[in-house]
Parts: sequence; structure tokens; C-alpha cells
Amino acid sequence: MWQAYEQQQLAQLARATLCRRVGRLISIQGLVLQATGLEVKLGELVDIVPAAEGAALVAEVVGLRRECVLLMPYGPVDGLCLASEVVARGEAYRVPVGQGLLGRVLDATCRPLDDKPAPVGLVLMPRFVTPINPLHRSPISQVLVTGVKAVDVFMPLGRGQRVGIFAGSGVGKSTLLGMMSQYADAEVIVIALIGERGREVGDFIRESLGSEGLKRAVVIAAAAEQPAVLRRQAAYTATTIAEWFRAQGQHVLLIMDSITRFALAQREIGLATGEPMGSRGYTPSVFALLPPLMERAGGLNGQGSITGVYTVLVEGDDMNEPVADNMRAILDGHIVLSRSIAAREHWPAIDVLHSVSRLANALRTDTQKAQVESLRAGLGAYQNSADLIELGAYEKGSSPVLDTMIRMKPQFDELLQQRSSESVPMADAWNTVGRLAQQLTTGTAYAG
Repeated sequence: MWQAYEQQQLAQLARATLCRRVGRLISIQGLVLQATGLEVKLGELVDIVPAAEGAALVAEVVGLRRECVLLMPYGPVDGLCLASEVVARGEAYRVPVGQGLLGRVLDATCRPLDDKPAPVGLVLMPRFVTPINPLHRSPISQVLVTGVKAVDVFMPLGRGQRVGIFAGSGVGKSTLLGMMSQYADAEVIVIALIGERGREVGDFIRESLGSEGLKRAVVIAAAAEQPAVLRRQAAYTATTIAEWFRAQGQHVLLIMDSITRFALAQREIGLATGEPMGSRGYTPSVFALLPPLMERAGGLNGQGSITGVYTVLVEGDDMNEPVADNMRAILDGHIVLSRSIAAREHWPAIDVLHSVSRLANALRTDTQKAQVESLRAGLGAYQNSADLIELGAYEKGSSPVLDTMIRMKPQFDELLQQRSSESVPMADAWNTVGRLAQQLTTGTAYAG
């Protein structure tokens, strides 16, 4: 009896914390806090205890300099002073995941934003994972129907594909994402809203996603006023949650709006910790973090898939700015939204001639390929002569294809336009495509 009690006491003693190593703040400068007296690793969390009464402030280790540790807090630094203690947790942030997240709106650390109790029955997963072995990826051969006919016809998505939506501000990006969230043929939707205005977060959930869409969705929101480390963390939290659902064999649509604001958050962190500036002020770490984050999407053998849709907010409508240019090289396709198309009240404002899916040929039949190529050629011919047509300078009979396209243009517009409240079945969209392709080939326009 005594021996069992002794073993129990020894076990408790082995688990007990006999001493606590405490550091102290030595500098509070801008976004970065400096502490000394800590033994920590990059990415670990610490608690900063104010000298006066108050709750501890969580911060993340973002840099190491000889005896100093660079910290970025998860909240406001009011009340901190150089007498504040810093206590290392001994671990990095881990993401809680599980079925209980469905239908919830959470912040970057999975705390509820929807005034409901905290999710239960969750397990913790690391936010960074070992890179996927390329040979463990399943081939992309199955179409993910989005319900947006312009996308499904001209730049189809496959389950496990990664595509970018490239757009300036105010051209219908959120509306298009809301349509995909409601109508996409996916079992789970994981949405990361990074750096959005607080009003837009609420509007997207209420209007674009809707109550029905939210039932199968997990929304991670880090609004514009949140610290840079939390805006960056939102991307990793959403991706980790999507990975858990994929491991359960489910097909996940991961929507990240926007990857540009993830890059801006990392730029803030990099500049604050002393990284040199590169192109347009972006630090090298920005472009080092993008490929590993994108590569976590995809399908895995014996599991489900993650189809990634990442929005790229192009500055000044410059499609060749650094983040947009880098993302085009990483992704499997891009959907371009045009301001000039949006100005004509043409929604969604997708520029199909400048949008592409690199897996389109693997996802279409030979007949569908021929039909889409015919429509693209017709649209291209019309676009090249659009100025002449609008000015009335085009002479009828100069080009039989163009003559047919001018007569058929309203039908093409009808194919490419869609109300946000309307979901179009794939069969209906392809029936329309077949009819238009036949008319374009024979040179006859539908008179009805």
C-alpha cells in the first residue's frame, strides 16, 4: 500500500513544475516587443503579465537576436511596461479541429465570434505540417461544380485544384465567393476572411453565405483591426481545419479572402523584425511562405480533397504586381475579374479570355473542348474589333465570324451573366454552350 502511494507521489513530482523561468520586457517599440531571459523557439507562445493587475497578454515569438527575443502580441499593449514579466508556454499555437466547428464563426485562434458557446470535442493539430510527398497526391480528374456557369464552362475546377481570383476592389469578388460558397458541390466549406473590414465580415456571412450556406461551413475571420500575427494566423488556422476534414475523407472547398492581405500581414511582421525590403516593399519571407501554404491544398490518396480558391487583391488593377505575379506561378489557374466588365453591370464580371484553368483539358470531354474553343475564338474575334463595332465603323460582311458574333452577342452575354441568387446546373450550361457553338459554326444566330 505504501509503495503504491510512494509511486503516485513520485509520478506527481515528475509532472510538477518545480521552477519557472521568467523573462522581462526590455523594449516596447512599435509592433515589436523585446524580452530577455527566455529560452524559446521561433513560433512559440508566451504570456506577458502586466506589472499592475490585468489579464496576461499572449504574444508570439517572431524573431531571435542573440540575448533578445522579438515578440508580437495578439492584442493591444496598453498597460505593459518594462516591469512586465514574460512567461514562456513551452509550445507553439496548435489549432483546435473537429466536427463541432461546422456552422461556426471563429477568430484566428478559434474563439467564437458568433456569441455561441465554445465548440467541444475538438483535438489540437499543429499549424505547420510536413510537406506532402508529391507521390501521395491523388490525380485531379473529378470536376468540382461551383454552380457559377461562367466558371464551370470556361475555367472548370477539379477537386484538389488551386485557383486564384484576381480582382481589384469593388468588382464583385465577395459576391462571386458567396455564390461558390452556397452552390459548390463540396461537403465542407472553410472560409478565411483575412484583413476585411468588420462590416464586410458580417455582410458576407449574412448576405453572401446565408444561413443555409453556413450550416456546412467554418468561417475564420481576422478583421483589419487585428494585429498582423492574427491576420497571418487566420490563413494557417483555416488551412489546418480543412486538412482535418480532408483526413476524414471529405471534399473541402477552402476559400481564402484574401491572400494579398496575408502577404501584407507578413510584410508588417518582416519589416518590424528587421527584414530587408524587396519589390514594392515586400520582404523575402512573404514569397517564401506563399508556396508552402498553397501546397497544403490538394487531394491525398485514401483521403478526401481540398480545393483551394484564393483571392488576390491586385493594387491599382495591376495584374503584374508582385503578389499577383507570384501567385499565378504557384496556382493551377486564375479567374480574372474586370472593372470594365463590371462597369457595364455585367455580373459576375469574369474576363473569360484572360482567365484559365490549367486542368481544363483533363476535366472536359473532347466534344466540350471543341465547343469551348469555338466560343473562345468567337469572343476573341469580337473583343479585337469591339472598338470598331461600338463606333459603328465596322462594315458588315468584312468577317463572317464577326458578323455572326455581333448577332449572337446578347446570347453570349446571357451565358456569362448570372444572378447571385441563381444556381445553374451543369447540364443546362452545357446545353447552352452546345447550341451557341453550333450556331457559331454554321453562321446562324438563334432568332428566338
